[in-house]
Amino acid sequence: MADRLIGQRLVDDMTAAELDRAARVEAVLPALRAAAEQADAAGEFPAGHVALLREAGLLGLVVPEEYGGLGGGLRDLAAATFAMGSACPSTALAFFFHNTSASRGLLPLEAIDAGLFGDADVPVVRAFAEQVLRRMAGGTWLANFASESVKSASANIAISTTARPATRDGVEGWLVTGEKSFGCATGVADTYLVTARLDGTDTAAGLALFLVPREAEGVASRPAWDGLGMRGSANHGITLRDVWVPATEALTVPGAFVKMLQCSRGSFVGNQLAITAVYVGCAQGVYDETLQRLTGKTFADTGRPIAESPMHQVIIGDMTENLETAYLWLRRQLLLETSEPPIAPKNEVYRQWRLAKGSICENAFAVAVGAFKASGTSGATLHGTMGRALRDLSMGLVMTFPPERGRLEAAGMVTADRANDLFASVPK
Repeated sequence: MADRLIGQRLVDDMTAAELDRAARVEAVLPALRAAAEQADAAGEFPAGHVALLREAGLLGLVVPEEYGGLGGGLRDLAAATFAMGSACPSTALAFFFHNTSASRGLLPLEAIDAGLFGDADVPVVRAFAEQVLRRMAGGTWLANFASESVKSASANIAISTTARPATRDGVEGWLVTGEKSFGCATGVADTYLVTARLDGTDTAAGLALFLVPREAEGVASRPAWDGLGMRGSANHGITLRDVWVPATEALTVPGAFVKMLQCSRGSFVGNQLAITAVYVGCAQGVYDETLQRLTGKTFADTGRPIAESPMHQVIIGDMTENLETAYLWLRRQLLLETSEPPIAPKNEVYRQWRLAKGSICENAFAVAVGAFKASGTSGATLHGTMGRALRDLSMGLVMTFPPERGRLEAAGMVTADRANDLFASVPK
């Protein structure tokens, strides 16, 4: 139906409240689409998009209404990143990572409700969690910095950034030092949400969270990332050199990180499947444009649409199958992570995600490859929709973890009945 919102192409059974939130997303898409080519060419996040999304109320999309947000959930976020991905994947990616910050507020509250914290720790944990949520709802853009270049054989994300106790002007706090190699909205977000290891600890129980103002002393952006795809997401990362953070802006309760993780339905990174919705939205966008191009152009000798040639019919068939396969994996994962009551235990949901992420991204990339083949040399421009999509969708093959690692871990879970740790603390 022509009047359907773009987000409904993914989440086709939206409630009335979800439709209202999706309409807010729909309203910003023309501006995102108009700025996409320049953002990609310049390799810069469009600064005006922060105000655009803030004024639309979307920075609080997944924040509960009691904290001033729109009250959306994972279905809303997936529909939003899908729709934004069809217009500007770079903006969609940065928006996704802002929203992952909400998990650092929602999961601690769930852990409190589950009785995982002692009475003495509850006020501190609650204060930090509510602070994160209220700031997001109030229009603060949070850049979620966890990833680092250091690697660990036992986990997907290894943390070597450290925090040690320090007092400044009689105020207790922490000095944070390290380097975050990847994180969207570098130099753009108002506040950086930084994951660090408490000095002297060497397990995930020592991981902590810090709210670091973008302009804080000791914070610097890493060199601009001249990347292959998602070039307008400002994801070059930051360095921190003895950055002082007051204790009220940190969650350093021992074991809090692990306890929060226990309450997630899927991955602690926060609504992680919504990152693949960016790729499916991008794939849908390039698919639509390719079909329009091929059905609108005709052969000079026959006058028939190029799309009707046997070769193009094969390519279009492959693209359609790839796109539908990506949808199937994504919608299945969305169901597993949002159904109430849950229809599968957490270990099965997590195992499915390890398979789904790679399969979704591989099939989305295959759509772009098909568009490249079908469009021929006339469509092989670097900054057109097809050229951008080919580069943007290639990032899904390596971001977070490649498909091969996901399948390896899923196989390990099946054969050894164990889960791979998401985070590890790595001493320098």
